[in-house]
Amino acid sequence: MVLRGFFTYETRKSVVVKSWSVGIINRIVQAAIIAYFVGYVFIHEKAYQTKDTGMVSSVMTKVKGFGRNYGRIMDVADYVFPPEGANVFCIMTRLYVTENQFQGRCPDSWNSSCKMDDDCKKYYGSVLSSGVITGKCLTEDNESPGVCEVEGWCPTENEAIKTKPMADIRNFTIFIKNSINFPLFDVTRGNIPSTMTPEKIKNCTYHPEENPFCPIFRVEDILNYTGQTVEKLIEKGGEIGINIEWKCNLDIDLDYCVPLYSFTRLDKPFEKNAVSKGYNFRFARYYKSDNGTEYRTLYKVFAIRFDVMVTGNAGKFDMVPTLINVVAALTCLGLGTVFCDIILLNFLKGAKQYKARKFEEVSPAQIEASLTPSPDSRLSLKPRIKTSHIL
Repeated sequence: MVLRGFFTYETRKSVVVKSWSVGIINRIVQAAIIAYFVGYVFIHEKAYQTKDTGMVSSVMTKVKGFGRNYGRIMDVADYVFPPEGANVFCIMTRLYVTENQFQGRCPDSWNSSCKMDDDCKKYYGSVLSSGVITGKCLTEDNESPGVCEVEGWCPTENEAIKTKPMADIRNFTIFIKNSINFPLFDVTRGNIPSTMTPEKIKNCTYHPEENPFCPIFRVEDILNYTGQTVEKLIEKGGEIGINIEWKCNLDIDLDYCVPLYSFTRLDKPFEKNAVSKGYNFRFARYYKSDNGTEYRTLYKVFAIRFDVMVTGNAGKFDMVPTLINVVAALTCLGLGTVFCDIILLNFLKGAKQYKARKFEEVSPAQIEASLTPSPDSRLSLKPRIKTSHIL
């Protein structure tokens, strides 16, 4: 039976069903499929194009502005890290300075309290201390608690001294120079318009509506676009993303291949955290005294980190994806028939009659029986017997 069922052949049988409800459903489904392919697949997604998503990008940044922090006037050489102008850079907002640190032993500024030397053993190997725990408890008297001694750079860092943040950061400007290349189509573009003159670029500032192609961004404006303010970030710092999106339709004029800027706060999930809030890092500058002893100045920097991210793709008409999607659209039009068949076979009152009309099994015996002449047919008349018709 399984073998007999395998070697069968099915052919389509057209059954015309004169039903307003089923006919309307069929046309609605077909219209929805056509609208999807025309509106979304072809117009919105441009499925008739070959896409190049392997974009090659280069970013150069430059910050300008003067600010006052830690009792001195600072320029870009003081508050921008790294100074090379990469796509990831930091602008300092607040600074802690620990000067004249020498190698030696001193009290730990971290909360490693103790009353005796044995109390310091639990801090061995701690990465939170200001140096290597020696195991000695430093106390002023027997009644007040002491702190554990560390070996390292002394005196240790002390954040108890409050410093004012650099509020002048709001007026700093960021110049972004971005070039991209789509190797599949050998197309190269830049974010600075060819019509931009030196006079225009000196006086322009980015605005999403009034000046959307100006490559100079004011720091306070960037923070406002992300829903943040300078006051929120200058104390602890933060991370801001600047996204440059290129979506180029190469079937039209290349001048329409322009960048679209958007901004977001990348560390927003940690904005309300009690720990690991903001952004900071440390660096040191080393010196030697007259007798050859090395010492250093330690800087703890709170900063706003900017990440310039470039995304995008380019598309151009190609016959192959066009034919593939046209065939897919024509194939999907058959879903209307399938959907209507499900309704007719299962939910309408005349479902049994429709099944009897739509599905019919034909066996070889039935075919032979239909081909065998019946005794009453004219083919059963014997030869030489004539028939006549009375008119």
